[in-house]
Amino acid sequence: MNASKFVQLKHGKDAPVKRFHPWVFSGAIVKQSPNLQDGDWVNVYSSREEFLGTGHFHHGSIAVKILSFQEIESKTTFWEKRIQNAWDLRSLLPLKDTNAFRLIHGEGDGCPGLIMDLYKDILVFQAHTIGMHRDRDEIVEAVKKVLGKKIKAIYDKSKETLPTEYAQTCTNAFVFGEVKVPYTVKENGISFSINWITGQKTGFFIDQRENRALLAQYAQGKSVLNTFCYSGGFSLYALKAGAATVISLDASAKAIDLVNANIELNKMQSLNHQAIVGETLPYLKANEDEFDIIVLDPPAFAKSMNAKHKALQGYQKINELALRKIKKNGLLFTYSCSQVITRDLFYNMLVAAGIAVGREIQVIHQMTQSPDHPINLFHPESNYLKGFVLKVL
Repeated sequence: MNASKFVQLKHGKDAPVKRFHPWVFSGAIVKQSPNLQDGDWVNVYSSREEFLGTGHFHHGSIAVKILSFQEIESKTTFWEKRIQNAWDLRSLLPLKDTNAFRLIHGEGDGCPGLIMDLYKDILVFQAHTIGMHRDRDEIVEAVKKVLGKKIKAIYDKSKETLPTEYAQTCTNAFVFGEVKVPYTVKENGISFSINWITGQKTGFFIDQRENRALLAQYAQGKSVLNTFCYSGGFSLYALKAGAATVISLDASAKAIDLVNANIELNKMQSLNHQAIVGETLPYLKANEDEFDIIVLDPPAFAKSMNAKHKALQGYQKINELALRKIKKNGLLFTYSCSQVITRDLFYNMLVAAGIAVGREIQVIHQMTQSPDHPINLFHPESNYLKGFVLKVL
């Protein structure tokens, strides 16, 4: 498949693409095919008309998301190779007692704008660009060919992640097979109830798997506060590890219902656990209790560069409050999933929070997303999850 449509870059604007960064910004384009539509496949050329790559075009600041830096002869073959490469990587990973993982992680798997999460034998497809959604049927066929009987059904949950006007033409639905929800999966031997239809994202936050396991190593006999808990991932790991007390806090009553369902699913009703509906900031301000361990795993505070400064202020405020509530020699597990907040920015924010609190603090772990969320070496933005474990003296 040689895309008949094209964009040509201005002189001197091709360096990032030549370094295999998969984004072409609109300001870098000097010429393009007439009447380009969102989602069209285009070839990208330098000012000297050298072929640089092939990808999806969209009107917006990121005009092209490159899928291949080599010419593509067949889209069918291309998608099959992409899915096979992704499956080969996941087959290498030490996913013991785990049957829920990410199969396709956007740029990290050479598929900008596409997320696919596997829950046992159900695949949840989520397109973040029109181009990926327009290619959905070909991608689904490639998945069925590569994974075969390992897949029972594929559910398209793209409506919430696509541009508003285009999304109005879409419906979340099964595109292959069908099963009932909720669906039970295992992560490191712990059971979780997954509902990709009504749940956040694709139904579960798989990217924290290794970080939840790290918390379990410290939780025995400790008091744990898990804020922004959603389905209670960190809470269940702490309880299984023998935590003395665990509080799960989330502003969503539906999330707390899900926590309680997962507690029951794992037969942990007799353990010292409390699930509370509430906002984290007011809770930390009003509650006088101190904890051995606090987990701060908020949703993205900044989804654009314009919101970066305000987001950092929000992160600092909440981390200051948490640091004040940590018992002597306790731990703070703190995270940011905001792509525009770099690790350095997040670290410097923690420094400011630590200075404001006036306690001695040590960094004992630095964390990132699970390895089934690979980071594209040439696309640092795909390293979106930043985490630190702080020991507070």
